[in-house]
Amino acid sequence: MILEAIVSTTDSNGVVNIAPMGPRVNPELTEFCLRPFKGSKTYDNLLATRRAVIHVTDDCQMYASSITGTLSPPAMKSLHEGKWWVIENACRYFAIEVTHWQEDSQRAELDCRIVDSGELRPFFGFNRAKHAVIETAILATRIHLLDHNMIRAELSRLGVWVEKTAGHAEHAAFAQLSEFIQTRLKPE
Repeated sequence: MILEAIVSTTDSNGVVNIAPMGPRVNPELTEFCLRPFKGSKTYDNLLATRRAVIHVTDDCQMYASSITGTLSPPAMKSLHEGKWWVIENACRYFAIEVTHWQEDSQRAELDCRIVDSGELRPFFGFNRAKHAVIETAILATRIHLLDHNMIRAELSRLGVWVEKTAGHAEHAAFAQLSEFIQTRLKPE
């Protein structure tokens, strides 16, 4: 199954990058497979260091801001002398290192082992609006792969969920992602 998450990686100079990603996981959350696209900062960082932290969070604004490039540096703590960086506002984290690297023409498939993990705060949960923001975030990362009319239709459908069930954070995150997507779509 896929776990929607926020992943922090570092480059060879220790500079942190934060990006959304859906690693494949087993139900016990003991096996992780990262699948970064080639050319992404996450791919480059994993190639350089083979380390990441997978964060489970219910903060939909973090998903939106990490995609649109507007994420203010969150409070983070280092693990194991700065090799891994944990977002302090996450609910859970899994510090991992790559044990097996395989790739195709579009992306790598990285099997990972857990080096450290922990729970930082309770998971609030998701309502339909939070789910809509996550789905919109996924669309935003797939603009180059998906039919643009299909993306427009999905935005319209997901917007209904936001209107019916969102709080302020979900409205703001959905608006941020919608604007990001609309500026990148080809005109109808």
